Amino acid sequence: MTAVVEIVSFGYLHDAAPAAHLTIDLRHHFRDPHVSPELRCMTAADEPVRTAVLNTPGIMALVDATAIAVTAFASGPSAGAVIVADGCAGGRHRAPTFAAALAERLRIDGHQVTVTHRDMARPVVQR
Repeated sequence: MTAVVEIVSFGYLHDAAPAAHLTIDLRHHFRDPHVSPELRCMTAADEPVRTAVLNTPGIMALVDATAIAVTAFASGPSAGAVIVADGCAGGRHRAPTFAAALAERLRIDGHQVTVTHRDMARPVVQR
């Protein structure tokens, strides 16, 4: 079953999570690249950040599990896009990297996917 999927990455420290069918909170179980001074000012557009996030134990298993959940939503009787929101603290590292990996996986599965990074371009959150 092919579905239209909208993925929105975001940062909880900027605003509330967007409305979604599935919301994935990456804050507490996955290492934050923000803690590494050399990665802090980078974003998911930078290879070192993507590498750090994608090599975090459990991330790819979560991508796979989320893809399975999206397919389950898509096979229900209702029409319309399946919306997935995934968030981290600032929305610059984990969330957009996860969103891109999920989009890639879903496209391989035949889904039509759009990705929006709500907060990736926002300034680094000072904490």
